Amino acid sequence: MRRLLVLACVLAGAAHAALTVDVRATSTSLPLDGAVIVAAPEADPLEAFVAQDLADDLKRLGLRTATKGSVQIWIGTAGRHPAIDAAGLDLSKLKGCWECFQIALLRNPAPGVKQALVLVGADRRGTAYGVYTLSQALGVSPWHWWADVAPLKRGPLHVSVSEPVHDGPAVKYRGLFINDEDWGLQPWAANTFEPEAGNIGPRTYEQVFRLLLRLKANTLWPAMHQVSGAFNANPRNAELAQRYGIVMGSSHAEPMLRNNVSEWKAPADQYNYATHAEQVRDYWTERLKTNGRYESLFTLGMRGIHDSGMQGGGTVAEKQALLNRLIADQRELLAKHVGDPAQLPQVFVPYKEVLPLLPGLALPDDVTLVWPDDNFGYLRQFPDAAQAKRSGGSGVYYHLSYLGAPLSYLWLSTTPPALVAEEMGRAFDAGVQRLWMANAGDIKPHEVNLSHWFDLAWNPAAVRAQGQQAYLADLAQRLFGIAEIGSIWDGYYRLNFERRPEHLQFHLPGERMKRSGMTAAAINERLTRFAQLLAALDAVRPRIAAEQRAGFFQLVEYPLRASALANERFFALERYATTLERNPAGARAFAAQAVRADQRLKALTARYNTGRWAGILAEEPADGLWTSYRQQAPLLPAPGLGGRAPDALGDLACAAADLARLPLVEPIAPLLRVADTEGWRRVPGLGRGDGVLVAQQPGATLTLEAPASDANCLRVHVLPTYPLTAGEPWQADVKVDGQTHALRWLRGTQDAAWAQGVLANRLSASLTLPERATGPLRLQLLAGQRDLMFDGAELLPGACR
Repeated sequence: MRRLLVLACVLAGAAHAALTVDVRATSTSLPLDGAVIVAAPEADPLEAFVAQDLADDLKRLGLRTATKGSVQIWIGTAGRHPAIDAAGLDLSKLKGCWECFQIALLRNPAPGVKQALVLVGADRRGTAYGVYTLSQALGVSPWHWWADVAPLKRGPLHVSVSEPVHDGPAVKYRGLFINDEDWGLQPWAANTFEPEAGNIGPRTYEQVFRLLLRLKANTLWPAMHQVSGAFNANPRNAELAQRYGIVMGSSHAEPMLRNNVSEWKAPADQYNYATHAEQVRDYWTERLKTNGRYESLFTLGMRGIHDSGMQGGGTVAEKQALLNRLIADQRELLAKHVGDPAQLPQVFVPYKEVLPLLPGLALPDDVTLVWPDDNFGYLRQFPDAAQAKRSGGSGVYYHLSYLGAPLSYLWLSTTPPALVAEEMGRAFDAGVQRLWMANAGDIKPHEVNLSHWFDLAWNPAAVRAQGQQAYLADLAQRLFGIAEIGSIWDGYYRLNFERRPEHLQFHLPGERMKRSGMTAAAINERLTRFAQLLAALDAVRPRIAAEQRAGFFQLVEYPLRASALANERFFALERYATTLERNPAGARAFAAQAVRADQRLKALTARYNTGRWAGILAEEPADGLWTSYRQQAPLLPAPGLGGRAPDALGDLACAAADLARLPLVEPIAPLLRVADTEGWRRVPGLGRGDGVLVAQQPGATLTLEAPASDANCLRVHVLPTYPLTAGEPWQADVKVDGQTHALRWLRGTQDAAWAQGVLANRLSASLTLPERATGPLRLQLLAGQRDLMFDGAELLPGACR
């Protein structure tokens, strides 16, 4: 049996060797079957819940609990559990330690108790995280409910703790933002899971809270689109959040816990602090009066109702003055109705058009300044030295899913963990440690990304040290007991980083249609890589236990097959259009291939949307809404044009082989070989090859070589990240034949260069090389700043255009 002998507890990607679970008993282990779970007599509701949840987890594993016995599991918070407090444990590390926990194994700690496994927290959430650390060690996944990842029953289990385990989070507030829920979570909750509410109601949110606890998260920004209504419209939602210890906040566009889309009843033009300040203050005050008693994270500032720019103020200075005034007024409201603002967690998120206003804002020092990404996973700005010293600290608002320009990505979860680790690692090193908030759309199918996000937030050093491939192998081992699945995930992220399935459109909405520009050889190579991953998937599927097949389908099989079929459909349609006039018969075969891929994709998605998950997943674009920033639905050939696809075109490998026989549209540019990487660090999982190279300091030098050719246009690619110094373009120098030439990667805020950069996950800069003697080329690339991510270079014929 898989994992039959020993299970090591994995916490945030780092193995705690001191805590092990074994099917065999040892002289020092504690048998879990028949153990008595003991919570404090006056336990907090969260402490009581996690104690019962552990009992349920043991039941899921086929183990029983008892009401009496000498083998016990003590669960509680330091200072609130009499048996733990009297046991003589050294709990000094827990004092003042936010959400920390300790796990220890005691011998004869009390009369009639032979052994006690102690799970003790510094506070109630710390207690919960200690319990769920044990659950994960036993093999119960955080995704056992949300993704049907069932634990394997292996018989009696025994826990050993060679020395007390102590742990706590590196980031204080670790949260999820449910967003763009119109096509997944909301219809599923309203029609499948919680029809009595007809919406995302208390039963759904209760499952969200439970998931967050198991992921060691503590904060939620609830769904906020009009289709969902307001979280606080049902008082039961906030009460449940408080019971489960979840800190409730509201998005960057919803100050003071208000859902403006649903709750602002006056005319929209009156949601304007410059003209209707008293009316807006009364609106905010009403929420503070009802929710002030709960643990909350208060968003300050103001934007428009529909996540748009703030109304009021004309010039930049006027907008800054207005924001300063309303933030001061918001703090007065907090002082009057909740408590001392200096002691309350508050955030200010300078999202999109607000970021340039930041230098003129008098933001109180205790407010957490939350830096946004560009909606595609690249952080726009980092705190400078002065901002890093703010008592309120810094946070990040990060997108793993997005509805907006230039093209949305709402269907699959394809942001590589390697990118998240690099960007959030840069942020953490810059002092961004107060709040990490991830926009993950409908929760599903973001299970892998969310696991990585919260593991990273808990222990950045450990997860960063692992790297993408090792982390995914570790996660696969935790979830399915098969580490090789990590390689499938790794390949999936690498391929879709080059072009997301939602971005298989090479023109922007409103522009004339544009082909991909990829050669037949490049398309062949891409489809072949998908075929190889699918072969690996087919090889591992028989090893999946019956009780885990549903989870395997949701987390592994569907994302890979769906993205592969989307690529097969797109490139078959493109080849159909480009070959129709010169080769009608061949074009019809491509048309049939596209139709077949579309049918298979629709059937695959229908399979996902059956049973308990009916309505949870929608292929992008799901409908004709927000067409200005969603890709077009594929235009399949009219019936009869496609004919019938030969059997040879029925899978990706054969399709790729057929494409390879077509003539090249353009020659393949020779790539420059990297000969030396002094001062650079490789990050596997990003870019087009074995990984990008990251400059460790300014002046880091790459030596590049190419065989003899008459090509003179040097094109150098980097990832579209942002330098640490705000407003700078990436820059580098190229040294060739004793001459130095400057390279700059220019892009503005959401301009055309940025749009193409985030869709391709690549920025390119070109340089026409001076006339040189025929022969091999050798040059040096010197980074202008640290953190520049080099993603390859190539030579093109002629001068650069």
